[in-house]
Amino acid sequence: MIALPIVGVSGADLTLRSAQLSPDQAISRKIGTADARVSLTGSNIPIHQLPDGSTYAPVRGYEKVGGSMVQDAPQELDPSRLPAGTQVLKDSMGYTMVRTKHGLLFTNLHEIDTRSPLVTGMFTLDRGRMPENAGEIAATTTFLKDSGFYVGSTVTPRGANTSYKIVGAYELPSELGKTEILAPPGTLIAPLDRTLKAAGGYGVTPNDSYLVKVGGDGFTWNMVKAANAKSLLVVSRAVHIDPPADADVPLFQQESKEQFQQGGGSASQVAILATVVGLAMLEICLLAGPAFAVGARRSRRQLGLVGANGGDRRHIRSIVLSGGLVIGAASAVIGTVLGVGLTIALRPVLEGQLGVRFGGLDFRPLELAGIALLAVVTGLLSAIVPAVTASRQTVLASLTGRRGVRRANRVLPVVGLIAVAAGAAIVLYGTTSRTSSTVVAGGSAIAELGFVALTPALVGLFGRLGRWLPLSPRLSLRDAVRNRGRTAPAVAAVLAAVAGTVAVATYEHSRDVQMRHEYVADLPHGTGMLETREAGAHKEIPALRQALSKELPLAARADVDRLFYGMPSCESYSTTPGCGYITIIIPKEQRCPLHESPDGDASFTDEQARELRRDWRCKQSGRSAPEPVVVADEKLLNVLAVTDPGSVSALKEGRAVAFDKRRVKDGKITLRTVLATQEGEASPAVGEDPPGEDKVLPVHLAPESVQSWGLQLVLPPATAKAAGLSTAPAGSYFTLDGKATSEQRQRIAGEIDRTGVEAAVRIEEGYQGNDSLALLALTVFAGLVTIGAAGIATGLAQADAEADLKTLAAVGAAPRVRRTLSGFQCGVVALMGVVLGTAAGILPAVGLRLVERRELEALREQSVAKGYRTVEEALVYVPISVPWETLAGLLVVVPVGAALLAALVTRSSGALARRSAG
Repeated sequence: MIALPIVGVSGADLTLRSAQLSPDQAISRKIGTADARVSLTGSNIPIHQLPDGSTYAPVRGYEKVGGSMVQDAPQELDPSRLPAGTQVLKDSMGYTMVRTKHGLLFTNLHEIDTRSPLVTGMFTLDRGRMPENAGEIAATTTFLKDSGFYVGSTVTPRGANTSYKIVGAYELPSELGKTEILAPPGTLIAPLDRTLKAAGGYGVTPNDSYLVKVGGDGFTWNMVKAANAKSLLVVSRAVHIDPPADADVPLFQQESKEQFQQGGGSASQVAILATVVGLAMLEICLLAGPAFAVGARRSRRQLGLVGANGGDRRHIRSIVLSGGLVIGAASAVIGTVLGVGLTIALRPVLEGQLGVRFGGLDFRPLELAGIALLAVVTGLLSAIVPAVTASRQTVLASLTGRRGVRRANRVLPVVGLIAVAAGAAIVLYGTTSRTSSTVVAGGSAIAELGFVALTPALVGLFGRLGRWLPLSPRLSLRDAVRNRGRTAPAVAAVLAAVAGTVAVATYEHSRDVQMRHEYVADLPHGTGMLETREAGAHKEIPALRQALSKELPLAARADVDRLFYGMPSCESYSTTPGCGYITIIIPKEQRCPLHESPDGDASFTDEQARELRRDWRCKQSGRSAPEPVVVADEKLLNVLAVTDPGSVSALKEGRAVAFDKRRVKDGKITLRTVLATQEGEASPAVGEDPPGEDKVLPVHLAPESVQSWGLQLVLPPATAKAAGLSTAPAGSYFTLDGKATSEQRQRIAGEIDRTGVEAAVRIEEGYQGNDSLALLALTVFAGLVTIGAAGIATGLAQADAEADLKTLAAVGAAPRVRRTLSGFQCGVVALMGVVLGTAAGILPAVGLRLVERRELEALREQSVAKGYRTVEEALVYVPISVPWETLAGLLVVVPVGAALLAALVTRSSGALARRSAG
């Protein structure tokens, strides 16, 4: 009981410490032996960055920069931006889908010269060799596992006309689960990009960075700041190992450091950790204490002999405490050795679960000694109450087996009541403090300790229910009340376990109710969509539509096409020659001024910006569609549950239907065909329209009450054709006749996979909660602890009641009485603990939810003050909802299960023996 937690804690300590890499190990896995990794920021303006290079911001901030940040941004690294004599190695990344033995697999693409000494430490070769020539690749072990390939197999990226041979398998030490293939520079990404674009599909856009070696002291912080001034982002080995002070980080002078920090402060984490450890020790003591009491009760004759031969109370206490000390020490040694041994034996499994190779086994002797000391202290604390109880028995009572009468402690309930009140007050205070979560956790722990102290008194109150119970449960309840010394610790142990379960279950269930309330559906309930994610899939759409009707129980299907300019395979905003796009031109007087200014919000005062955000021209839609402008007939409105008669009749008559009044003026809408900006050409400035040919079409503007589900414009096919607009199949919307089964979903997914295009079918089924498994696990955990604690209390009760059971057998009681009595004794303890634990567990959940409500109300006030929302739109909904199903399982199933289990494992009859006199 004591050793088991030590096994887990010591193993977790060794695992987490081993997984924590030293700064030099961590940076070597990112940049090999290079001094730094330099990346382009896609801008032409100076930046400030974090010392670790994880994020950056333009000088003066994003709001001041506006749209000028990406104008004339360089695409390749200019060596003149680096110190003279710098050694540079290009590192290119991308991703695509690769055909495997099972279908298609999203795979990362990596190009780098693995013969360079700069990459040492970035890759770990598992078997084979690294690629050296064109047509050769290496693959991560995860890719080989997921794809079904092996070293020597041939791999073909989707859309490629070249195959690649796998010549080796490797792993990324800090990303063991990554699916990646590695090729020499220029042999994989660029050829694939050209092939895909030539076929009219998506290209592969590489993400380039550069490993650099400068020598000397490495890439110092001053060199990093100089590179930032040239719009370069740097991950430096020297800075990572010896980071600068906050005062020397320009980004922290421009923006608050807190917004870049992950999670809470170390003080809060230490406080929460201390609370968890303290409650865990309390739980172990409450479970182990009655077990020690059972041993002391069975040894009372031996302890009585010690007293009869001149031993006093001190000796009795020392004997019992020594037993706890010995058991605690043995548990410490066994638990620590087992924990460390299991960690070493299971190291590959643990590394796989964590997704990172250990830098080495990092033993921390002081931490392991502290964990072992925790077991010794726990064993000693668990034996205190049994030791004091045993020492207070008289020698005569110990030798004869009599049980004396002990009055209840009147001070303990008062202390418990004060602790409960103080804990509740602290929780309420925590809902208004800055370190709210920490304060709530501390107050909840104090309140729970108060409930533990109140347990003996509360057990006594339960005894008043005995008068209305049948014989066996009445005897069990009164026996538990009379012997509170053994009942209270077991009830308190159940209370502690159930309180934690109820707290987490209530909090998670309340969050689930909140998320269900805030959920925004993408489509009407029961409606689905077949969507493609690449323009080159237009040839496969008709076949996918037929498969959709074949595999799913469709009630209605509305096919939609998209507009294109150039070739059907042209992507929007593509730079491929001959490609372009079609966009809706918003009349200038109906555009949002905040979006038309080059400097964005910075062009206006706070009051002006607040008023503009409330302007109808600046309102943002909460939904989006894959294709906001579609070509379809009136079937689409039927599928999307748009019942506006004017909109339906307009489509039937061949008129377009618009859903956004900002884009409509005088009953007309303007579509502009735009030739895509070619590489090297300047993009239109912010607020300026791109040049192109306009198509002005009459439209019907749907009422604002109509839900468009992200669509901006629906064009009838005849209207699009008459306007000279080119169309290509884009997908379908549909409604179901019933519900799609898992088998049907898998079949349509298989059809999509066989076509080899990037497409998906999604069906709107409303909010889908994901906390049922967690609540079930918590309930099972609480049930196991409850049964264990109740079983210990039952064993102690049977040891005490052995004489009574002999008397019942002597007077002719039925054999099942022993079994029934044992079951009810266990059930009574479990029920009392579950009831009290349920009451205690509600408090922390309520406190945390009130904290969240206060934080959301603060955000609401800021949102309203800045004009992002109106007072009505920003109403805060933070419910406190009780998970009645979980509580029903705890209150009914767990006690009944504990009672039945105790009854089953108890012998129905014992050996008939003579009862001792007295």
